[in-house]
Amino acid sequence: MSRKSNEFAPEAYIDESTSFDSFHLDPRLLQAIKNSGLKNPTLIQSDAIPLALEKKRDIIAKASTGSGKTLAYLIPVIQTILGYKNSRDSDNQENETLGIIMVPTRDLAQQVSSVLEKTIMYCSRDINYLNVSSDMSNSVLSTLLLQHPEIIVATPGRLKDLLETKIDAISLENLKFLVIDEVDLVLTFGYQDDLSRIAEYLPLKKNLQTFLMSATLNDDIQELKEKFCRAPAILKFQDDEANNDQTKLVQYYVKTNEFDKFLLCYVIFKLGLIKGKSIIFVNNIDRGYRLKLVLEQFGIKSCILNSELPSNSRQHIVEQFNKNIYNLLIATDDTEYIKDEEHDVEGTNGDENDTTETNTNETKTEETTETKSKKNINKKDKEYGVSRGVDFKNVACVLNFDLPTTAKSYVHRIGRTARAGRSGTAISFVVPLKDFGKHKPSMCPTAKRDEKIFTRIIKQQQKLGLEILPYAFDPKQIEGFRYRMEDGFRAVTQVAVREARIKELKQELLTSEKLKRHFEENPKELESLRHDRELHPARIQQHLKRVPDYLLPETARKSGNKKIGFVPFRNPKKGGRNNNKRGKVSKRRTGKSDPLKNFK
Repeated sequence: MSRKSNEFAPEAYIDESTSFDSFHLDPRLLQAIKNSGLKNPTLIQSDAIPLALEKKRDIIAKASTGSGKTLAYLIPVIQTILGYKNSRDSDNQENETLGIIMVPTRDLAQQVSSVLEKTIMYCSRDINYLNVSSDMSNSVLSTLLLQHPEIIVATPGRLKDLLETKIDAISLENLKFLVIDEVDLVLTFGYQDDLSRIAEYLPLKKNLQTFLMSATLNDDIQELKEKFCRAPAILKFQDDEANNDQTKLVQYYVKTNEFDKFLLCYVIFKLGLIKGKSIIFVNNIDRGYRLKLVLEQFGIKSCILNSELPSNSRQHIVEQFNKNIYNLLIATDDTEYIKDEEHDVEGTNGDENDTTETNTNETKTEETTETKSKKNINKKDKEYGVSRGVDFKNVACVLNFDLPTTAKSYVHRIGRTARAGRSGTAISFVVPLKDFGKHKPSMCPTAKRDEKIFTRIIKQQQKLGLEILPYAFDPKQIEGFRYRMEDGFRAVTQVAVREARIKELKQELLTSEKLKRHFEENPKELESLRHDRELHPARIQQHLKRVPDYLLPETARKSGNKKIGFVPFRNPKKGGRNNNKRGKVSKRRTGKSDPLKNFK
């Protein structure tokens, strides 16, 4: 079996020993697959599809994001629905919901819906789908549900609410498929109770084929296996590929104070020390906008991704980032879903007892700050997730501007890079406890525990045979940029951050409407819609966007090895008296020239 990368499944390995034709699929489904440019299935698809179609087995599969898991369950679901409809009397057919796909976040729901739409391109008359987690009014949703779409895509929380409030609109009596994608993340998000409630509405197991797809398999999934599956086939893929990806990931850390995070970020991206696309993770929304505004001072473009933005805009940002339209993405990693997992973090020692209480107090402080700063701003989307599941492509570097609050979250973040056999870099800023809180404007509450979390991260990576190295740079060369950063940072006040946040949200709300209406009919115009527009703080300083030669190391100066020498902050006025008296201070004239005595 030969393995190689595929343009359309960049993180998977292709099984060239078989083809989609061998699955005996409906011609319309086969045409859609070929139209997407796919010639051979991936490993998970070549194993899962025959088991699901021929042997009607439930499937539990472990494979990494981008390995082809989505089509591995969509193809059997669509093929079986088409066969079921063809076998019925076409004159008496009524639409009925035959499949449910559950995912942990709205972003993933949209991602799955996009793949589903392309896959049913030539059979859309027989199969309709509805993403009930997308932004739509209740009246529109009720109307669409009454049409009984064959496939429903939803988050567990959203589906549970609909089953409890719109019982007449949703009928699961003839349900044939249940898919739970990214199962580990569904459980991490705390959807266990919702899944238990949903199970009460499902038909008997013997009439239901189940797919549980995950990037990891653990003991928590065993409970779901007993609840939803019957004699499932368990497939595990890409353990060796994942290890190969880990060896191509180089991890660095920088111990620095809170203000110098901004300084290092400026130098790294202004001087192009990182080639390719980068994701910067921050721990709260205001923090992301502050960093964006500071970088704008120096002409560094970036776009924002957080739970506050409309889901359509978030999806578009991810798509444009994957198309290389943006090189720098500032993502807010909402870590609420892992705050209760501290006891699961490996490598904890004597500080375990005081961890929960400290974390709870800091969490309350952070949430209070967030609440005060969002009085006139929309609430965050609770079903948003960016550090896991979302398929970012060709990411060269992950920069943990704010260290995550658990070691598990760290693994999720750095997993966005060094994939599909490509190399990648992860850089983490760590604030020592002695430096915490010394610079209030740049302070992040979660940084108080950076040293403890970083110790756990090191132990965790050592167990995997990996090492986190100190990021080597010359501090003397960085110092030359400090006064410019201080000047730029002062312009980004809390008021400027608040105004930028409101401005961005208004822009994205308008963008979201355009994405839903106008741009559906004019896809080419969509490319002109950008998310990295400058938000501008109150004070705009154009001179900061240029890096003068004297700040650069000698080897990087345009003037070669020529030393610049002293550069005055103020030049003598042109045509002034002091042009010929440099270094001298003229005395004030007195007596006859006193202007007050000659004033009339």
